[in-house]
Amino acid sequence: MTDTMAERDFEVRPVSSREEVAELLQVREQVFCVEQGVPIRDERDGRDAEGLHLVAIVGGHVVATCRLIFSGDAVLLSRLAVDKSARRCGIAGAILDESDRIARARGQRRILLHAQTYVRALYEKHGYEPRGRIFVDAGIEHIAMEKHL
Repeated sequence: MTDTMAERDFEVRPVSSREEVAELLQVREQVFCVEQGVPIRDERDGRDAEGLHLVAIVGGHVVATCRLIFSGDAVLLSRLAVDKSARRCGIAGAILDESDRIARARGQRRILLHAQTYVRALYEKHGYEPRGRIFVDAGIEHIAMEKHL
C-alpha cells in the first residue's frame, strides 16, 4: 500500500463484532508472538475484557489494533499492532489519532503507554513524551510515555 492509497482505503473505529475480536487477536499474536517472540501468556494478559479495542479495517479485514483501558483521568493505550502487510501506510498514526479523539470525548486528561523503543519516534511525533528509563518487558526494550490531552 502507498500512503495515498492507505489514506483512502482503511477505516479506524472501535471493534464491532466477535469476528473482528478474533481477527484482532490474530494480528496481535502474529506481531507479538510470531514476529517478536513474546510468549502467548504474556501477550494475553487477561485485561482484554476491560478494554475498548480499536481496529483498522482494510478490505473488510482487521489489519491493526490497539486497546484502551480507562482509569480515572487517564487512558492506558496498549497492544498496538499492525500487520506486516499494512505497515508504513499511516495506519498506526491514524489509530493514535482516534485514540486521542475517544479519550478527549470521554473527558480523559492523559494517555499512558509503554512503547517498544524501536517505535518511540512514532509516539513522539504524535505528542508523547518519555517518562523514566528504558526497561525490558517480555525480552523487548520499552519506555514509558505520556501524552497530556
